[in-house]
Amino acid sequence: MTWCDIPASGGYWLRDARIPGTPAERLERVDLRVVGGRIAAIVPAGTAPDGPSLDGGMVLPCFVDGHAHLDKGHVWPRSPNPDGTFMGAIGAVMADREARWSAEDMRARFAFGLRCAHAHGTAAIRTHLDTYLPHARLTWRIFAELREAWAGRIELQAASICPLDRFAGDEGEAIADLVADHGGVLGFVTRLAGAGHAAIPPGFQDLLDRAFALAEARGLDLDLHVDESGETAAATLPVIARTALRRGFRGRIQVGHVCSLSLQPDAVIAETIRLVREAGIAVVSLPMCNMYLQDRAPGRTPRWRGVTLLQELAAGGVPVSVASDNCRDPFYPYGDHDMVEVFQSAVRIAQLDHPLGDWPNAVTATPASIMGLPDRGAIRVGLPADLVLFRARFWHELLARRQSDRIVLRAGRPIDTTLPDYRELDALMALTSG
Repeated sequence: MTWCDIPASGGYWLRDARIPGTPAERLERVDLRVVGGRIAAIVPAGTAPDGPSLDGGMVLPCFVDGHAHLDKGHVWPRSPNPDGTFMGAIGAVMADREARWSAEDMRARFAFGLRCAHAHGTAAIRTHLDTYLPHARLTWRIFAELREAWAGRIELQAASICPLDRFAGDEGEAIADLVADHGGVLGFVTRLAGAGHAAIPPGFQDLLDRAFALAEARGLDLDLHVDESGETAAATLPVIARTALRRGFRGRIQVGHVCSLSLQPDAVIAETIRLVREAGIAVVSLPMCNMYLQDRAPGRTPRWRGVTLLQELAAGGVPVSVASDNCRDPFYPYGDHDMVEVFQSAVRIAQLDHPLGDWPNAVTATPASIMGLPDRGAIRVGLPADLVLFRARFWHELLARRQSDRIVLRAGRPIDTTLPDYRELDALMALTSG
């Protein structure tokens, strides 16, 4: 089937499709009825009287990317990471931001990333925005413009990102107000300015309580970059969970990375997972970026995958998703805002198979729930017909290829899945690499 087979107007059936069941690994063979841009019926395959046939091809809901960095995307050609390390990435991004992040530059790169994600079938994204005053006011203004411009195509959320010590004093109030004014999520990294995730920073508990208080006063959710290193001394996640429990925090909390958890002793792991579950904290893993940055040393093959304990967290009752994170910037020079690639990579890196179980939900239903989007990440009667159609018939086929022939439906109609050309960004780049 091609997009040309789908009627240009009126209702229609998609016959002989495979959709995720319960668990998601189990595929159900069905016919789907689409009327008025929504799913009107889901019936056993062979029921529909007419309509294009998918010949047993898989249909997934449009994807939800719960952790991205669209403001810094696609700067790699002009600002590569000098050594591939985490600190090298921080330095390169800071220099690029200070020298280059004009309104025109951010708007073009941000929109380029959105066009890639849209073409690949993503319907919602939470992006972290570098929030360093006074420049942050421009960043959040560009975000607000693009959120409005892309409404109906990609639902955009934003979270601040800056070192935790930025929340001290009047600056913290100003950052929290800026986030609240734009309907955002309060976010930060659990390290201090200029430092890495080597240990729990001095004064961490007081600074953490300060950030929680700023969020509570404004009714904001939290989204934190946590323990992004291989240092077991960087164990801020249990402190965050205990703080949320002690304060009775009522908002949603998501934490990302949590790399060092996988190197902790078993007893510490078990206690951390218990606390995270009790505090209602969700975890998002960024497997591609963490594989690139973590355990990197010159001339040595990494001994450690860099990802957190996805399987153990999920088994312990913690909501776990996977997301794209950085794209073509000093933190990760690759990627294309494609959640199929993210899911394929996560399965391979973290061995999320045997069984695959509900892990497909990690790029659909789970991040949708975490982001408070009840109409995203599922295929149900009454929901928008925002679907991704594949020739692949089984998970092993979907995971084997890039699926470049997918068809993306939005409100039941095919969209143009042509990807933007990198040459469109050449005017913004001082090209330094081939």
